[in-house]
Amino acid sequence: MRDPEGIARAIAAAESVCICSHVNPDGDTIGSALAMRLALLGMGKRVGVFCQDKVPDDLCFLQGAKEIRHPEENQDRYDLFLSVDVSDVARLGACAELRQACENTAQIDHHGTNPGYAQVNSVDGDASATCTMIREQLEYLQAPLTREIAECLYVGISSDTGNFSFDCTDPEAFHVMGDLLEVGLPLAELNMILFREKSKPQLRLLGRAIEKMRFEAEGRIAVMTLTRQDFADCEALSEHADTIVNYGLETIGTCMAVLAREKDDGRIKFSLRARAPLTVDDVAAKLGGGGHARAAGISMEGSLEATTNLVVKEMIQRLKATMT
Repeated sequence: MRDPEGIARAIAAAESVCICSHVNPDGDTIGSALAMRLALLGMGKRVGVFCQDKVPDDLCFLQGAKEIRHPEENQDRYDLFLSVDVSDVARLGACAELRQACENTAQIDHHGTNPGYAQVNSVDGDASATCTMIREQLEYLQAPLTREIAECLYVGISSDTGNFSFDCTDPEAFHVMGDLLEVGLPLAELNMILFREKSKPQLRLLGRAIEKMRFEAEGRIAVMTLTRQDFADCEALSEHADTIVNYGLETIGTCMAVLAREKDDGRIKFSLRARAPLTVDDVAAKLGGGGHARAAGISMEGSLEATTNLVVKEMIQRLKATMT
């Protein structure tokens, strides 16, 4: 359950706070972390923000993005560890060491599978984004909503709601958006940066994925794969593939989609999507991943072909179980 009062007490008792995002960061975890950073700095706290992996290029415009460090770079001690949008300890990656070094721990998250791994847990699996919870948290902290914080919150909310198109979008998301617009959020400008503009490597990679797309289960499951060679040929980064899976789900006749991509470390990263009433978080959980009901992810060891076949097999079983 949400516990903004408990989080506020933990922050009030701390002179320094270590804020951590999840591995392979997206807009919600980065937006949440940077919004909290700005609010806590305004309260006179010493703040460090950490993430195992680099911030996506299209989010580097956010204030404080260049201050996010790899946990191995840390030389300081903090009174409070605060994770945002991190569903479990494994999703902290290398930041788990920072958590162990802090006597006091807290978290703010919107994943329903979150086990409550901190001393103070503010978790709401029904929230559309962690950034909507951060907005509420700022009110409990009596922290002013600035334009810079609004930009961070917009990035997170728009990211996790598919620019307000996913079925997780709720009245709270629009209520918060009203607050953000009141302080001068440059909506059209940010919408262009986040959802319209694409780099040449992104477009080349998208073309490669669509060209290789195949369909399973009588056309109801779209399957796309990207090899390390595909990324090299397109001069693309892993982050350039983050939204490609949505094109599979947007294909007429499909109700599930999966994108498998080879990572530089040899592991295979899967992005899963589904339309209601189907779900993919259960498929991901069975294979060691997690996420939301209709947007989940998995990281697996093995060959691209073998792991993809395994994931698709589980998706077909979920499809059959739901449709019968």
